[in-house]
Amino acid sequence: MANYVYQHRLEQLNSLDFKGKVLVLYGPRRSGKTTLLKHFLAGCENYLFISGDDKDIHDYLSSESLSKLTQFVAGYEWLVIDEAQKIKNIAANLKLLVDHFPELKIIVTGSSAFDLANQMGEPLTGRKISWQLFPLAQLELQAIETPQETKTNLAQRLIYGSYPEVVLQEKVSDKRTYLQELTRDYLYKDILLLDGIRKTQQLEKLLQLLAFQIGKAVSLSELGTQLGMSKDTVARYINLLEKAFVLIPLAAFSRNPRKEISKSQHYYFYDTGIRNALINQFNELQFRQDVGELWENYLVVERLKKQSYLDLYTQNYFWRSYSQQEIDWVENRDGKLTAYEFKWNPKAKTKAPSQWRELYPEADYQIIHPENYLDFIC
Repeated sequence: MANYVYQHRLEQLNSLDFKGKVLVLYGPRRSGKTTLLKHFLAGCENYLFISGDDKDIHDYLSSESLSKLTQFVAGYEWLVIDEAQKIKNIAANLKLLVDHFPELKIIVTGSSAFDLANQMGEPLTGRKISWQLFPLAQLELQAIETPQETKTNLAQRLIYGSYPEVVLQEKVSDKRTYLQELTRDYLYKDILLLDGIRKTQQLEKLLQLLAFQIGKAVSLSELGTQLGMSKDTVARYINLLEKAFVLIPLAAFSRNPRKEISKSQHYYFYDTGIRNALINQFNELQFRQDVGELWENYLVVERLKKQSYLDLYTQNYFWRSYSQQEIDWVENRDGKLTAYEFKWNPKAKTKAPSQWRELYPEADYQIIHPENYLDFIC
């Protein structure tokens, strides 16, 4: 089953031209980066697969010494470095490899956008391809599901999310245990190593507060008051959570600042299962008061997966007027505006807000609900 789950990603990897480039693969911990690469390398020969956790290789890959690097990669066609952000000066050393071994194909992964993104900047300008990996997308899962299974599994996706290990678990008790372990042991791991943060309690409390504000305007000042910290500290923590692939920010769309909110932000979670684990809420949908929020979060992240994997270059926003009219999701693609409202009830019939129609009469408007959502995310 795992082979089929990763088939779409494997096809993308096989189509890439690696010559003179480094493929940088970002994504949350446990989102399948290592598993994907192992499946990919099963069809390759003459490769070196190493982990940034292995201190023995740091002397070579941090050396900025061409002779040491030559010794390390001599005779290999592929070099794959998992968790590369843990290796000091990795980008400068990769630049040496790319420049002096143009036939060497290099892939590196990182579970944090902190150091890896910073290091991969200037040294590898023009020499890298960046990919972002998410938990499993429905457009991948449709390859192994019948339409009826997809319909049946929708509730499970909202409650337990789409991490590969969660999807492959059959028992809901195992799904819940896995998510609680993932949240407890891995969610803050990268953040705690950086920026002088040593306590998870404030981070966890911040995420719990944000878990109850999905699709709503977030006030950093109010969060700071609730947490007993400054607005600037809240902003810094949220920025770190974004870079650790926990939170997704969504900015406001505005071309008329007199009528439209332009500076607010909405936040979503990379995975609904993680969100539910943070608040310890795994009840079935019929017993929940937050189905609308889960539905909105699910559609946002699945749409982002589709855009990323199908190379749909789009600017994404929410929209809200000062008169409290709002739209969940607005896309600007090649100057064409499309607005989407997310409704859990398929019978909900709403028109676009009057102010939106007045300001953007040329924009398309659609309601996305459980009977038509697959076209939106697959």
